[in-house]
Amino acid sequence: MPHVVGAVDGKHVQIKCPRKSGSLYFNYKQYFSIVLLAVCDSKYTFTAVDIGAYGSQSDGGVLKISGFGNRILNGTMNRPEAENLPRSAIKFPFYYVGDAAFPLTKHLMRPYLGKCLEANKDHFNKCLSRARVTIENTFGILVARWRVLNNSLDMFPENANTIVRATLILNNFVKFHNAEFYCPNNFLDHVNESGILIEGQWRQFVAPLHQSTIFSSANARRSAFDTRDLLKNYFCFNK
Repeated sequence: MPHVVGAVDGKHVQIKCPRKSGSLYFNYKQYFSIVLLAVCDSKYTFTAVDIGAYGSQSDGGVLKISGFGNRILNGTMNRPEAENLPRSAIKFPFYYVGDAAFPLTKHLMRPYLGKCLEANKDHFNKCLSRARVTIENTFGILVARWRVLNNSLDMFPENANTIVRATLILNNFVKFHNAEFYCPNNFLDHVNESGILIEGQWRQFVAPLHQSTIFSSANARRSAFDTRDLLKNYFCFNK
């Protein structure tokens, strides 16, 4: 996907129930957790993170209250100025990609919803899915290599936040210095030309990633829908 500067997603990290916290940390998967919200680049490196939101919050809700999330949504996150799309005279902004858990904006593309979509929308969703595989792989690499995150952290949220932050730093450091060993090609998921996910070896070491709840697009601005449609039409003519 042209002009993508990062993929965003969230992961629940299981913790023990904090005292007097009620249901704040209790998520829809029926356990207590903190949320790790993150952005990665095409090299599976974490570039922005928010750690420690209540497990009861949705990914889209966490994005709205996080520092980098606000900048993504309002378009002030550091990124290049709009440029023409490849082989086109269409000037288009640089943007992030996310799943249906996130709001649609001019700077954050999400899939079209529905089961019986027209061909162009379905093709757009497949392109978006391929781009989003990067963040799923990045989380998968993280948890497969630092398996403390695959278990419940029997500690208070503040300490769990520190553990998560340490694994993120170590993940980026080790991958930068020894990428071929840390995440070889067969370790990663990829999406084939038919839009089918081919699973990587990291899934052998990681519990299934949580499925996000859907964030309504009813409040998205008309300009956001128009921007996505413009990109959809570009893909249609550049298959």
